[in-house]
Amino acid sequence: MTKDPRPQRFAPPKFPAPEFPPRRIAPFARMPPAIFPPILGLLGAALALRLGMDALGHPQGPGEVLSGVAIGAWAVLTGAYCIKLWRRPGVVVEDLRVLPGRSGLAAMTMGGMAAATLLAPFAPAAAQGLLVLALVGHAVLGGLLIRLLARLPPDGRQVNPTLHLSFVGFIVAGPAAMAVGWSGLAAALFWLTLPVAVVIWGLSARQFARAVPPAPLRPLLAIHVAPAALLSSVATLLGMGWLATGLLAVGVLLAVAIAAAGRWLLAAGVTPMWGALTFPMAVLAAALIRRGGVGQVAGLMLTAVAIGAVLAILWWVGQRWRDGRLSAITNAAEA
Repeated sequence: MTKDPRPQRFAPPKFPAPEFPPRRIAPFARMPPAIFPPILGLLGAALALRLGMDALGHPQGPGEVLSGVAIGAWAVLTGAYCIKLWRRPGVVVEDLRVLPGRSGLAAMTMGGMAAATLLAPFAPAAAQGLLVLALVGHAVLGGLLIRLLARLPPDGRQVNPTLHLSFVGFIVAGPAAMAVGWSGLAAALFWLTLPVAVVIWGLSARQFARAVPPAPLRPLLAIHVAPAALLSSVATLLGMGWLATGLLAVGVLLAVAIAAAGRWLLAAGVTPMWGALTFPMAVLAAALIRRGGVGQVAGLMLTAVAIGAVLAILWWVGQRWRDGRLSAITNAAEA
């Protein structure tokens, strides 16, 4: 096998040395944002399951159970991070400095948008409030990230897939906005985030041609699927059929390419970065189901795969959060 001649410009994450004896840390003072990507995947899987059960004409029991579990997990963990933030507000900027923290914080506020989608049929007013809160939180994080990137040297401003989460992630609110009757907001989010997604795809493709990401960061490439799938779902809900189909085709092609490179993508073994695999699978399954036809069958099959993958990755990440290792290996800041 020939060696890839392209240089590797991304440096693998540096993990801190363990402390002996270990210090006593206040509860949630090192709450790791890396717990949120698989939680976001769980919320997406719950929505895909709900859509799948509806498409099959089956009772919504399983979908509602998974929705309740997902919303509850997101609420509890978000509350835990808010305790960390309350202890020292500046900790959020420190978490934004590293990729696991950056993607995790974006996934946290995106999770609020996804939770609003799941809540909308049962509590529209609560869903509206949560949707607004999540959008404001996501905008604040985006502003902080822009300020942080502007102060970093050029090497620290390399394009990476997590930019989709921070700057295109607003589109997660599209289905929720439609569910609560705010179609104008959904359309605005669609047209504002579509060009941003295209720019990030283009810059990422150019950078990938020049530099190969190291093995630990390769699972993040799966994030590129999510904007296409989410934009397709919102276009479907807005009645833009041809645009929805085109965006869905982009998402499917990206997913096929990533699946074909699976061994290369996962060469580093199981890491917290695998959380980035969960949400793209779930939202692609939901987009396929929404488009109907042959794609609906593929979407139902992908939903089953996504649920299994999400639960497995969430269990793995959760075990490491419980014993404190997740904070250490993802360089989570301490409040």
